Amino acid sequence: MKKISLVVPCYNEEEVIELFYKEIQKVKKDFDNVLFEIIFVNDGSSDNTLKLMRELSKNDDVRYISFSRNFGKEAAMYAGLEASTGDYVAIMDADLQDPPALLKEMYEILESGEYDSVATRRVSRKGEPLIRSFFARKYYKLINKISKTEIVDGARDFRLMTRKMVNSVLSLKEYNRFSKGIFSWVGYRTKWLEYENVERAAGKTKWSFFKLFLYSLESIVAFSTAPLSIASVFGILFCFIAFIIIILIIVRTLIFGDPTSGWPSMACIMFLIGGVQLLCTGIIGQYLSKTYLEIKKRPIYIVAETDEDYKD
Repeated sequence: MKKISLVVPCYNEEEVIELFYKEIQKVKKDFDNVLFEIIFVNDGSSDNTLKLMRELSKNDDVRYISFSRNFGKEAAMYAGLEASTGDYVAIMDADLQDPPALLKEMYEILESGEYDSVATRRVSRKGEPLIRSFFARKYYKLINKISKTEIVDGARDFRLMTRKMVNSVLSLKEYNRFSKGIFSWVGYRTKWLEYENVERAAGKTKWSFFKLFLYSLESIVAFSTAPLSIASVFGILFCFIAFIIIILIIVRTLIFGDPTSGWPSMACIMFLIGGVQLLCTGIIGQYLSKTYLEIKKRPIYIVAETDEDYKD
């Protein structure tokens, strides 16, 4: 009998967690001779999410992990994958934006043996602010141009994987994680399912525009060294421009004899070069900061409580 583990990261999801559980119970009826385990991961929620997890864990198919604080969704996904015991493992959001009804089709595709992973992508962003959708599309175009690891436009974290692929993902123990890139980097045969965007069943998204922007920077630093090359190109370019300007100033002085004029333009040039220098320093600083965090070897997450502790 096959077993499917559902990893569900949760951060202040008290409004949807029970709705999610009920939907999964409906979906389970479509499966024959398949066991399910639902692993809720409480990522330092400040509402009643943990309390609801404790109640749901009284059911045989529910387990939970509760962090000591908020470590982020990436850490929650990693913790859930580590705790999973199924032959197949799925990552899903509790807000029902990842349609549970797709699980049946995903399972049948993996059972055929042709693929190691079935991933999902949104073909529309209906319901999202236009500016957010615009920058999201531009981000995917940018990351795929500067990175050797393909990041599919509209890709969700929602996917069903074989145990072999899950073990490969877990072998990458980096502290600064970007799972969409990691899933692509480990390889394996992946089937993509497309679906229309689904709005949250209840509650509000925890991802503000600024958080998404920072997350996009994390992905660029994690899977591309192109920004470092850009900093080097800026350095070479401005050295060349400075050399040309020096020659022009010398020639101008010899011909017209007025070496002190043009200070406003010189001030603008100084500000421009100063800005580029700060930009390049910031780019290098991003890579250094990630390296600094990696060499500390801090744990990706800390568990404060699990369903086993609560039952005891």
